Amino acid sequence: QVQLVESGGGLVQPGGSLRLSCAVSASIFSINDMRWYRQAPQNERELVAAIIGGGFTNYADSVKGRFTISRDNAKNTVYLQMNSLKPEDTAVYYCYVRLLRNDYWGQGTQVTVSS
Repeated sequence: QVQLVESGGGLVQPGGSLRLSCAVSASIFSINDMRWYRQAPQNERELVAAIIGGGFTNYADSVKGRFTISRDNAKNTVYLQMNSLKPEDTAVYYCYVRLLRNDYWGQGTQVTVSS
């Protein structure tokens, strides 16, 4: 069983930055599909960013140019750097990995953007 633990969420003012981390309990060296999702109250869960294969990245239009997904294989961790945060970025952020045809999710970390 693979466990994912997110951290780094919190309260930040508009225009601020946060870096989310997702620590994976297994080696991520061979994981080719790692993603961040978010879910705001009364909204569906949406894909924010993905890092696929050898490093191809994909972002939701709403976060392009502001968010960056990255991975550190040595630390078995995937990151989401979030800059120029907006109130509409407020949500619970979830880490996701697909490994050996199984889907794994973290418990989520709350991000609140408010003045």
